[in-house]
Amino acid sequence: MSPVFYVLSAGVVFLFSGLLAMAGIGAAFLFVPFFYYLGVPLAEATPIALLLNVVSLLFAAINYWRGRLINWRVGLPVLITAVALSPVGARLTPYVNKRLLLGLFAAFLVFAGFMMLFYRARTRSRPLARSAEVTAGAGIGAVAGFLGGMLGVGGGNFILPVLNWIGLDPKIAAGTTSLIVVFSSLSGFLGHVTLGGLNPTFVGIMAVMAAAGSLVGSQLMKVKLSSAQLKRVIGVLLWLIAAKMIFDLVK
Repeated sequence: MSPVFYVLSAGVVFLFSGLLAMAGIGAAFLFVPFFYYLGVPLAEATPIALLLNVVSLLFAAINYWRGRLINWRVGLPVLITAVALSPVGARLTPYVNKRLLLGLFAAFLVFAGFMMLFYRARTRSRPLARSAEVTAGAGIGAVAGFLGGMLGVGGGNFILPVLNWIGLDPKIAAGTTSLIVVFSSLSGFLGHVTLGGLNPTFVGIMAVMAAAGSLVGSQLMKVKLSSAQLKRVIGVLLWLIAAKMIFDLVK
């Protein structure tokens, strides 16, 4: 691997880890094609990208937890059901039209981005009851885990806007999603090949850059962005994710 490869990869990992840490969603969906286009075999690019998701969002989640931006009553049921149902969705992948599902998922992301950018939800007079939070969390996690496993994409893209729609503040929705995606990415990483054939220096440098970018991005979100500004950032990111999915479908 040339020095140019290292510098380019480090810059991209730092930038996108930081941007997507603001929304609590991982950048693995971007890192896999990026590493692959630079010559990393797909069987190695996928676990590297998932590992970087784990590293970056672990640091982001810790930062959000310290800032009291994680709703545990919603987040834990989402996490448990998402991790439990992801393998079920993965097993059904050979029996479904994946292109159709990806198209529907991209359409959902376009709609979710529109809602984030232009919809102004009414402020709740009081928060959801504890039982309602647990039930909503379990339902969101079940759908996100099942679809994420079936499509091979991160469930955070689905979880984040739904958490916002059920009444969570955008910052708390992003912080809670980051916690969930740490474990869903770890589950996906463990389901792929080991890192035995990879360059440990490359993996180590990318992990450091992912952690650094995540810390910068999560800190900016925590102290610099208002909830309204964060909603706009998330809306644009969702549209970019949808655009990439549509590009993958039509190319």
